[in-house]
Amino acid sequence: MQDIKDIIATISNVYENDTAFTVLKDFERVLDELDLYVYDNWETGELVEGPKMARHFITCSFMWPREKMPDPMGGKRLTDFGCKVFFKKDVYIFPRKILQQNDIRPGTKKGKLDQMPIWIVEIRMPKELIRTIYSGYEAEQDFNVDPANSEVVDDATPIEKADTIVPAEGE
Repeated sequence: MQDIKDIIATISNVYENDTAFTVLKDFERVLDELDLYVYDNWETGELVEGPKMARHFITCSFMWPREKMPDPMGGKRLTDFGCKVFFKKDVYIFPRKILQQNDIRPGTKKGKLDQMPIWIVEIRMPKELIRTIYSGYEAEQDFNVDPANSEVVDDATPIEKADTIVPAEGE
């Protein structure tokens, strides 16, 4: 059973903790590089729990409304790269918006609690996979440097204008 207070605590932890935020960005980068978002409904998941860091794995849990289950083939794609993916049905409990008198819980000034059926997908990703994809990302960033701006010209090399170049002998 997922409660809105737990989800708020998880999101607050991510915003307050730079390490958790960085790990979550790297986790999402792996999902993106593995083309997970090509599969139906994977892009609409919401973080419920995590990132939890263990010795060899990082675990995050995401939720979807029951009628918008993420495509299980996306989970299969992750398992091909060493991730462990668990799907389970659960219930999300949230306070009802107060529009009428009968929307209030008896004896309080708080709204009644409603339940919404959801899917929880827990992804346990190897740290080695994150490291591998991150190092490939860094190499790609270095590779895409504009060669015209990256070449170093030392002071000993004379710079000649195009109209003053003299052809070499034998040409």
